[in-house]
Amino acid sequence: MSDALRLENIHKSFPSPSGGSLSILSGIDLCVKEGEIAAIEGRSGSGKSTLLYIAALLSPPDSGTVEILGRDASCMGMKERLDIRRRSIGFVFQSSLLLADFTALENAAMPLLIQGMSRKNAYSRALEMLRMLDLEDRKDHRPDKLSGGEKQRVAIARALSAEPALIFADEPTGSLDEKSAGCVEDMLLSAARTAGAALVYVTHNPEFAARADRTFLLSEGRLSDV
Repeated sequence: MSDALRLENIHKSFPSPSGGSLSILSGIDLCVKEGEIAAIEGRSGSGKSTLLYIAALLSPPDSGTVEILGRDASCMGMKERLDIRRRSIGFVFQSSLLLADFTALENAAMPLLIQGMSRKNAYSRALEMLRMLDLEDRKDHRPDKLSGGEKQRVAIARALSAEPALIFADEPTGSLDEKSAGCVEDMLLSAARTAGAALVYVTHNPEFAARADRTFLLSEGRLSDV
């Protein structure tokens, strides 16, 4: 089975209030196979989101190698990096970040429309995703008419609509109540497995982390198997 994601010796620091630098990631190595589900847990402020953004090509590391589907990101130009994010990567943020003026169906179809797919085909694919996530009856509702859990499920539909090989989720249930969180967890894991996509998610919830194929702990800038 091929690698969906490979991180080698990733380092990242940020300026500290004292004027020096604060090391967040110190030599991170991670390999996730195609179709594998990996969870990264750790305390707030441990650098989980920073690591996820680097892995998803949304932020550069200070040093180290990021490979997506066997392609070295350091060898990609800006256009190629944008293209691989659009076509091969889905991302679910902690806050759904849905477009307020668009319906659930339109939000879920947006990645496909950006790729140039016809509106008819994009909506058909997006509706399929909403149906899989038990949201077909909410397809015409805008975000302000959806519950927190429903918005996160639309965000999952949006992330999956372009059939990415690799999905990242940043604390996807962190802002939800226990019941809604459980529903979103179930549907995220089920949707990723149904699609055969690799999934990397970060969470501070050990029970959610334990549901992955492999679980890692990020602490003091280092990543270790749990």
